[in-house]
Amino acid sequence: INLYQPKERFIIPIENFHVPKKLFKLFKKNTYTFKINNDFENVIYKCQLANRKDDGTWINNIIIDTYINLHYQNIAHSVECYNQNKLVGGLYGLHIGGSFFGESMFSDLKNTSKFCLLYLIAILKKNMFSILDSQFYNDHLTQFGAFEISNEDYLAKLKVSLYYDRNFVFIEDFQDVLSLLHPNNHKS
Repeated sequence: INLYQPKERFIIPIENFHVPKKLFKLFKKNTYTFKINNDFENVIYKCQLANRKDDGTWINNIIIDTYINLHYQNIAHSVECYNQNKLVGGLYGLHIGGSFFGESMFSDLKNTSKFCLLYLIAILKKNMFSILDSQFYNDHLTQFGAFEISNEDYLAKLKVSLYYDRNFVFIEDFQDVLSLLHPNNHKS
């Protein structure tokens, strides 16, 4: 396992999250079922096998075993997208205090990992999280308003965020999810 501390951290804003109009329109159709922590192990395995530009993955057996153990301790969570009871998209990460540290995501069908990200944002907003850390710059996530901050600023925000006791709780009502996302859907 390699550990890194980047000079800049890549943060996805929770309160000022940008939802592209076209994606929000597709998400509103609600053709999928969403769950959290229903099949965490399968999510992490699918993330390990996801196609990546560099044809590699950092998700080795040590990481898988560690995150599965963290999941059983209610620290690691997954957001899952199902099409007729088949897992077709998902993401996983860690929840500590008022922070969520996104680790990886996968899509077996178009946009399903993005839909999971939208559901995650709604969960984080509703439960008053303050940080969604994506660690390293990812061009794909800039469409959602993600940005880099200095590691010094990040550590100051993290120190405050870790004091909050936040719960990672599923939102049953899809209309509630939409209302949590809608205020930020004013851009194209």
